[in-house]
Amino acid sequence: MAIFKDRVDAGKRLAKELLKYSNRPDVLILALPRGGVPVAFEVAKALNVKMDVFIVRKLGVPGNEELAMGAIASDDIRVLNEDIVKYFQIQDSVIATVAANELRELERREHKYRGDHPKPNINGMTVLLIDDGLATGATMHAAVEALKTKNPAKLVVAVPTSSPDMCRFFEDKVDEVICAATPEPFYAVGASYGDFSQTTDDEVCELLRKARNFPE
Repeated sequence: MAIFKDRVDAGKRLAKELLKYSNRPDVLILALPRGGVPVAFEVAKALNVKMDVFIVRKLGVPGNEELAMGAIASDDIRVLNEDIVKYFQIQDSVIATVAANELRELERREHKYRGDHPKPNINGMTVLLIDDGLATGATMHAAVEALKTKNPAKLVVAVPTSSPDMCRFFEDKVDEVICAATPEPFYAVGASYGDFSQTTDDEVCELLRKARNFPE
């Protein structure tokens, strides 16, 4: 049974778990596109803090693309799931090919979503990293590792839904983990949503345009 009506509902409910970060100029929300953006927008609006995107691309196993063998993020960060790589005996050349393809998509999104707007300054900020849920955790893990290189004062992973194991996985990776719901058994992120329709590039761009008015 769905926990959230849609991503807007999930964002409003996640915001209630993050109220201590309200109205703080040192807080920056970073959303993982595309599904994390409508969730993060509702949180940023409720907390009245700055919001931007942090773009990460999953590296899918060839022939089984939904299964993540790793992920890449901006600034040449790559995280691999060594267990998956070993189990499927994936060659370095295959990983490099998949990564090169995903890098092109990452750069396309970076240009489309950001346009002429500069990347936000992470140094010394309290960063709330938001997605619509955690399944394999590969994209979130890549985002965490990338952001650690940018010296945030505090790094928080916040999602509406996650498996209990994945929520615990990030507890020793970041300063704080907020998982609003941890259903058991956990089948998929989409199972927590009544409406889990895909977020479009245009919707992402529109929400980012509106978010540039935060804080009000």
